[in-house]
Amino acid sequence: MSTINVPKREEVSTANQAIFDNLEKAVGFVPNLFATYAHSENALGNYLALSNAKTSLKAKEKEVVNLAVSQVNNCIYCLSAHTAIGKMNGFTDEQILELRAGKASFDEKLDALARLAKNITENRGATDAQVVDNFFAAGWTKENLIDTIVLVGDKTISNYIHSTTKVPVDFPEAQPLETVGA
Repeated sequence: MSTINVPKREEVSTANQAIFDNLEKAVGFVPNLFATYAHSENALGNYLALSNAKTSLKAKEKEVVNLAVSQVNNCIYCLSAHTAIGKMNGFTDEQILELRAGKASFDEKLDALARLAKNITENRGATDAQVVDNFFAAGWTKENLIDTIVLVGDKTISNYIHSTTKVPVDFPEAQPLETVGA
């Protein structure tokens, strides 16, 4: 049961109604989590600006971070949404499970990214130096490091909003993470 309702278009501000209309056109619907941001006059627009801001990470790389962070934060909504988006970006079901576990045996560079995102999230930013060193050794840059940290924060915001509001998941629900070797 939701602790907070998912607002309908007519229940949000004019500015948020315009964002709802744009989401309908772009995605085909307004995801419940985005609609929940619209309880605030500014949060939805601010979040989408952050989420859609320029970054050195490609779409597929962003999904690596989104999946690892959402798993650490145990956000079923974001795991479900990013499992669907990960598949649209070419990841297989098995690869998505690995990414959720914070690794990628199928790609050395993505492995370093997944391990970094998981470590940052688990340690609340007190990242292990060896994980950062491995990230750079895999070919990532300082710009990539900063952009990854920003993306961890971006995803954590959504994870926390869902964990607090418990709005219904409106994507095919991600299955519990099977035991994937550490």
